[in-house]
Amino acid sequence: MTAPPVLEIERLAIRRDGRRLLSGVDLDVAPGSIHLLVGPNGAGKSTLFAAVLGNLEFTGAIRFHWRGAGRIGWVPQSFAVDKTLPITVLDFLALGRQHVPVALRIGRRMRRRADALLARVGLDGFASRLLGQLSGGELQRVLLANAIDPAPELLLLDEPASGLDERAVRTLEETLDELKRSHGTAVLMVSHDLAQARRVADRVSLLDRGGITTGDAARVLRDGLAGSSALPGERGLA
Repeated sequence: MTAPPVLEIERLAIRRDGRRLLSGVDLDVAPGSIHLLVGPNGAGKSTLFAAVLGNLEFTGAIRFHWRGAGRIGWVPQSFAVDKTLPITVLDFLALGRQHVPVALRIGRRMRRRADALLARVGLDGFASRLLGQLSGGELQRVLLANAIDPAPELLLLDEPASGLDERAVRTLEETLDELKRSHGTAVLMVSHDLAQARRVADRVSLLDRGGITTGDAARVLRDGLAGSSALPGERGLA
């Protein structure tokens, strides 16, 4: 018997200020799979994520079929950090992960946990760095570390490779592969890199002109893109 999808979207439609952003979108994300969302700028990829996270009104249905606690991990495309705040990477990762307030004390167990998390995303030795002094790519990896512990049932990634060098991109892809294989995590990721889509995707959805085409990664990347509008700003997709 086939397991139900972790995320099921049916006839999703979103309008804002009288303008249609998405219409009739159907999308399933299976457990233990990486599902890539591609499309031209302004096609509605981030809008779809906002609806899944409960931040936008919509018509249609968004259903979650949880097997466990129902945890969603989320890595946004951008994350504003006040560079004047004296908060370290360790402080950030400890928030919500220990009973004692971070401002009072961070225990040895939490320090070991943070070090292990940072090692998973290729940031060994970064625990004492100030969050506001990280590069964009380093901050993305800290957000990823935060999102994958504990392992989520659904992981939403909005352009997580933005600002990453080639080595960091490979580390990201290895982390996602480990999550889906070891924990059955369902991953829905926006990517602007066609080569990455071919490497990691089990299925691909192409958002274009408010509608969606979904299928096997190889088929959609071959046939769907050929019939789509130009994809400005997308690496390998233009």
